[in-house]
Amino acid sequence: MPKGYHHMTLDIRSQIYALKSTGMAFNKIASIVGYSASTISREIARNTGSRGYRYKQADSMTKERRTKASRTPKKMTEDTVAMIEEKLQEEWSPEQISGRLKAEGIVSISPESIYQHIWKNKRSGGTLYTHLRHHGKKYNKRSSGKAGRGCIPNRVDITERPSIVEQKVRIGDWEGDTIIGANHKGAIVSYVDRCSKYTVLKMLENRTSDLVTQATIATLKETNLPVLTITYDNGKEFSEHSKIASELQADCYFAKPYHSWERGLNEHTNGLVRQYLPKATDFTKVSDKTVQKIAEKLNNRPRKVLNYKTPLEVIMMHQNKRPPPIALCA
Repeated sequence: MPKGYHHMTLDIRSQIYALKSTGMAFNKIASIVGYSASTISREIARNTGSRGYRYKQADSMTKERRTKASRTPKKMTEDTVAMIEEKLQEEWSPEQISGRLKAEGIVSISPESIYQHIWKNKRSGGTLYTHLRHHGKKYNKRSSGKAGRGCIPNRVDITERPSIVEQKVRIGDWEGDTIIGANHKGAIVSYVDRCSKYTVLKMLENRTSDLVTQATIATLKETNLPVLTITYDNGKEFSEHSKIASELQADCYFAKPYHSWERGLNEHTNGLVRQYLPKATDFTKVSDKTVQKIAEKLNNRPRKVLNYKTPLEVIMMHQNKRPPPIALCA
């Protein structure tokens, strides 16, 4: 299934029509045309007329709904709700859904509206909230000035970060986060270098600020790599960032609350780790040795953004005093 919301074309609908006419199951049709089974099921259910599913009629019905939706952009249409709920079940955050819908030109809907839909669903007995990263707490609007997680002393906003960090042209600009185990037991502290994509992981018993701070200092020192800046989210486990900065001779910055895309590389890397350690994993049964093997796999995986070199290869070029071309770190 395509990861984004790709408008279904007339050609795709004609394929669905032909395959459906043979009596083929939805999941097999989905596999052939490249969409999820739920998308195929929804397509047929919503675009079936009195004479059954016909691809030209289905295309016209969809265009008519979109035209109506464009006239009332603030209203969450049935199609919009379905897309939001589908992506929530795939563990997308409301911010990611909102941003992707807007980027695809489908609809402009705020993260706040998506959160409101989630909590309305919960009040009626629904389970959408269980797909949120922090599903035990309601979303606080940014206008309130309180981000829930953001009580960070001496916090320096990402807007103060040097512009060169955004260019990804040097080794030593890191993004940091923690990955939480099932039932909030155990944690992995996760760091990734913005230029090389080199990943550093460390298993912890918990994510207290003291333990995270100790692990961060020790682990990043062990790499023997430059640590110029670190960009965090607003988790309280990073409240001792001043100590980290002092020990590593680095500058620490914090992304804006609910702006996960400002640390997009770290979020993406955590997702790669989750391929090996899904959210239901009991971290109390996962050893640091296992975590280091995961980091090793990630650092030896060719990346398109690095011209198909591995993060480790880029780091080795740096350590041999042959800095990689800018194109490698784009």
